[in-house]
Order: sequence, then structure tokens, then C-alpha cells
Amino acid sequence: MNKIHYSLDEISPLWLTLLGIFLLVQGTWIFQDARRRGRFPWLWGLWGITGFPTPLIIYWFVVIRSQRKPGVRKQK
Repeated sequence: MNKIHYSLDEISPLWLTLLGIFLLVQGTWIFQDARRRGRFPWLWGLWGITGFPTPLIIYWFVVIRSQRKPGVRKQK
């Protein structure tokens, strides 16, 4: 049978460090973007460091997609 749950002894410290850095970067990016858009930056930033990818996906649907106007595309 496959072992799905691992203890902290079985996970490399390198992976834990990389995961921590990734979550910190994700939370910081969400915080800065929410602050720029004026949409509860502390709430989104703190939630952004708690997990991946759920906060990022919900942020995209709630904040970014809600501010786009339907039928209007930006020119590059």
C-alpha cells in the first residue's frame, strides 16, 4: 500500500526550506497586488502564505477576474 502521509523526519530540510520560501513569495506577491488594487491586502497576504494553490486560485477569481470588464481586451 502507498504511504501518503510523511513525518517531518522523512522530508528533506531542503524541500521544507524551498516550500517555505515559495509560500512566502506567493503571500508577498498577493499582498502587494491586493494593496495596489485596494482589496484587503493583509487578509490576502496572510492567507497566501498558508497554502498552495488554493489562495492563489481564489484570489484570481475574486479579485483579478472581478475587475476585468467583459468583452474588453488589453492591447499588448
